[in-house]
Amino acid sequence: MPASSTRAHFRDSWGANFIDSDTCRFRLWAPDEREVDLVLGGAVHKMQSLDGGWFEITLAAKAGERYCFRLADGTEVADPASSAQEREASGTSIVVDHAAYEWQTSSWRGRPWEEAVISELHVGCFTPEGTFRAAIERLPHLAGAGITAIEIMPVAQFPGVRGWGYDGVLHYAPHNAYGKPDDLKALVDAAHSLGLTVLLDVVYNHFGPEGNYLSRYASRFFNKDRPTPWGASIAFEEEAVRRYFIENALYWLGHFRFDGLRLDATEQIRDTTKPHFLVALEHEVREAFAERQIHLVLEDAHRRRSLLQRDASGARMLFDAAWNDDLHNALHVVATGETKGHYRLFADEPWGKIRSALAEGFAVPAKEDNFSPEGSRARVPPQGRVNFLQNHDQIGNRAFGERLASLLQEDSLRVLAAMHMLTPQIPLLFMGEEYGETQPFYFFSDYQGEIAAAIRLGRRDEAENFGGLPEGKTMDDLPDPLDPDVFAGSKLRWNRATSPAGERHLAYVRDLAVIRQRHIVPLIAGTAVPDGRAYETKDGIIAVDWQFGEACLELRVNLLHETHAVPAIRGQPIFTSETSSVETVYGSELAGPGIVVAIAR
Repeated sequence: MPASSTRAHFRDSWGANFIDSDTCRFRLWAPDEREVDLVLGGAVHKMQSLDGGWFEITLAAKAGERYCFRLADGTEVADPASSAQEREASGTSIVVDHAAYEWQTSSWRGRPWEEAVISELHVGCFTPEGTFRAAIERLPHLAGAGITAIEIMPVAQFPGVRGWGYDGVLHYAPHNAYGKPDDLKALVDAAHSLGLTVLLDVVYNHFGPEGNYLSRYASRFFNKDRPTPWGASIAFEEEAVRRYFIENALYWLGHFRFDGLRLDATEQIRDTTKPHFLVALEHEVREAFAERQIHLVLEDAHRRRSLLQRDASGARMLFDAAWNDDLHNALHVVATGETKGHYRLFADEPWGKIRSALAEGFAVPAKEDNFSPEGSRARVPPQGRVNFLQNHDQIGNRAFGERLASLLQEDSLRVLAAMHMLTPQIPLLFMGEEYGETQPFYFFSDYQGEIAAAIRLGRRDEAENFGGLPEGKTMDDLPDPLDPDVFAGSKLRWNRATSPAGERHLAYVRDLAVIRQRHIVPLIAGTAVPDGRAYETKDGIIAVDWQFGEACLELRVNLLHETHAVPAIRGQPIFTSETSSVETVYGSELAGPGIVVAIAR
């Protein structure tokens, strides 16, 4: 039975929702207004004022009709919960009937989190066309490379045509430069047909600097006394505000059938309510989609273990995982020698921090952790951490957007790739990494006037924070983030994937993915949190064991260019790099750069 044969509701508080096939209810929270009108198809309709600052009207409507809300002074604003925009974020909204899409994979229930090998992608740069529909054509490539999940950078409507998506202002509307809502559904549908999990990156910690008019009629949406790096914080203590974002999560997971969400910068989600917004969101999502495998992932600079902890049986209590910046930052220091900005904290004893980040998932203490009595003592399994050698931040915020393939020698890069794929944490690759893409990925946006000038100045600070300027370069050499050519220069060059070097690296990653699914996934699929042990070795050598009951996963890495002693392995190797032999490892020596991964039982 196609999904369109039933009409399910995943949000009730905000926006335009069909009650039946030709009747729609429109709602807006505007506590600062005395009256609000709905302008639908050019006709003006007075909305009913309800308790708590809500305005509502139910009337006949058709999918595709244009509408907006008119405030008491005549100002017309887009629906903040718009499902689609006609043009700009600040313009006219479009009525969308989400029940009309007929899913081809309606029986899909998802894949276990432990099987995830993630490719992070930006829709606008993933293909030359930069659209949802065009991305569908490249999904078989990802599935063939051993990727099992894609994570799409934010698609919520933002001002202009091009941008990373972290400045969205209409959190329910897929950005119309990428396509229509049904195009995004078709992308998810196609991914599911190939067995790919699909995650969406969402931003619940702030709105972009332009195109958001909520403060005009709902000033209580924000708390100016609690600033964030992007302005006033969001007032999650307000029930209407909580509903806006919780229902947004339900909306993407329900109407678009995403398999999970990655929540951006959750340390900036500040809430004094009990339960905290993050906890409330997690509970409601799990309850609403209990029959599906839904995965919730965090970016959390505070490193709060309690959000990731498991109960006595090893079952997840809140979130599935969080990004492991600790491992990336420490690896980046030793791989590039860069110690400025965000890497400064990892300049001291980076090798020890690498070992800790691998064995325990963390290398730096939590800034705060008040979500459970255990707090910083909570044990987190390896699959509770998402590892990456690079991602959109770590590439795009560099002065010139260089990827690791342009910064490291091939032998070292291959060793790091193997370590990345064969450790028990969840691996994430940035789009093109599977075939060794060398094309830069820059920061880009599409603003005018004062905001554009501020963005250009801000790039100078970010360049310093992510490695600084290369020798011989000055701030005047920085790419202009507002230049359309900078956006165009960030697109993947797919001819690299079919070049001899690209095919060689793609085959390498594919083989690693097969080994991971065969040997690593069964270990982390168990309920127990393993005991991780990092050996004290000389700088350049990494040796870590993870004890999974009777099985022990053994990692030995030599990132130097000479043979060095390593702690001997006891088990059967599942992967040995080209420069190493099993005999030298059993003999406690490993040629470098080299890696051996083994399992002892």
